[in-house]
Amino acid sequence: MPERLHAPTSDAPPRSSVAHDPLTRRVAGSCADLTLVLDRRGEIVDVWLSDDLSEAEEAAWTTLVGRQWADTVLPDSRRKVERLLANAFSGTASPAREVNQHVDGLGDVPIRFGGVLVDDDHVIAPGQDLRPLAEIQQRLVSSQQAMDREYRRLRQADTRYRVLFHVCSEGVLVVRGDDRVVEEANPAATELLGADAAALAGSALTELFTDASRDNLLTLLGAVEAGAAHTRVQLEARSSGEALTASASMFRQSGSVLMLLRFWPVGERSTSAGRETRMLDVLDVLPDGFVVTDEDRRILSANAGFCDIVQRIDEDAVVGKSLDTWLGRPGLDLNIILANLREYGVVRDFATVIRTDFGVEQEAVVTAVSADDGKVPCYGFSIRTVASPRFAEPEPTTFLPRSVEQLRGLVGRVSLKEIVKESTDLIERLCIEAALDVSNNNRAAAAQLLGLSRQSLYSKLRRHGLGELDS
Repeated sequence: MPERLHAPTSDAPPRSSVAHDPLTRRVAGSCADLTLVLDRRGEIVDVWLSDDLSEAEEAAWTTLVGRQWADTVLPDSRRKVERLLANAFSGTASPAREVNQHVDGLGDVPIRFGGVLVDDDHVIAPGQDLRPLAEIQQRLVSSQQAMDREYRRLRQADTRYRVLFHVCSEGVLVVRGDDRVVEEANPAATELLGADAAALAGSALTELFTDASRDNLLTLLGAVEAGAAHTRVQLEARSSGEALTASASMFRQSGSVLMLLRFWPVGERSTSAGRETRMLDVLDVLPDGFVVTDEDRRILSANAGFCDIVQRIDEDAVVGKSLDTWLGRPGLDLNIILANLREYGVVRDFATVIRTDFGVEQEAVVTAVSADDGKVPCYGFSIRTVASPRFAEPEPTTFLPRSVEQLRGLVGRVSLKEIVKESTDLIERLCIEAALDVSNNNRAAAAQLLGLSRQSLYSKLRRHGLGELDS
């Protein structure tokens, strides 16, 4: 009779203890950020956490134990939790669900939970923390919004440029700096040069003007490349024969150097414009510095005198930079000047300092004005360096008025403690002089008037250099 076969004995734990099996806990911990163990009532009986969580997070998650899971989630997630538990206990496959889990100390945490029946009375819900993903999504949304804003800003700037380019009464050519070929021409340029825009685009710049104008054109382009500003030359258009006055400037775009050539008929500009041109030319050669800034202190234009003072090669080296890079004590003088400009519109003879990039500092006097015309507010600064110290030591014979001016000039230059000491010395000397004058230079009587001993008075006389009054 053949031997009877017996089913092998299983060493697996009984089904009722699977939810508390260490192996199950380790597997769940390796696959999920956290796992909730729930009974049939929907109560959280345990929380398994991964080793990556901090002690504070572990303590926060363990506060869920003993509570109904549906009571610990936000209202929009309760139905999800109830369905997940119902499907798990019935053995029905259920997709993972994103739940907004509220945890004291952590706030609302987005978690993707699944549901697995591990024994007759328990379901485990492995969860994936979605906070890193939510953060990435938020950064992506923020980046997209920033790109949209930048795109709109560029579109608006391009629209403004196009409008100005087409309505400008002067002829304007955009020319490549490397080969001096025209890239773009505005309608005024086509009229003055006697050619249409399609013919101008791609043409060599020298072909648009007569041979007699070639030297002047090359001089203008060379001056612009060398950084010279306000250079103007006379040109003659080849096709139309129009006599033109031209100027040029240089700028960079997408790593390429471009030139902006502007021209207009000779003599067309008004006498007023001519006066403005002459004034600008005079300002540019003044030895005093002259600077125009915007509301944010960025330099819009500067004359050669300012460039000489701060030891920069030309205007391009300072345009766009903040004026307080060179002018005034940091965080003090320019703030005072601008505050007064906003309130009064003008500042006269403000004593300050101006420095170079190499640390050389000079005393200077600034006169400034606000040029807010209702469009783009800006400020003009006239800066004159002072060869000798503005607040020199006063003569004893004129001590009172000169010293008061001196003390006022010290504000912002030295500490309040030093100013108070200086003021105290001034008052003490004035009182001693007054006592000596009243007592007809009798030191004993003067000491009595001042309430001092004679020895103390003698000491103060020596300290203030008044010994000559003893004669």
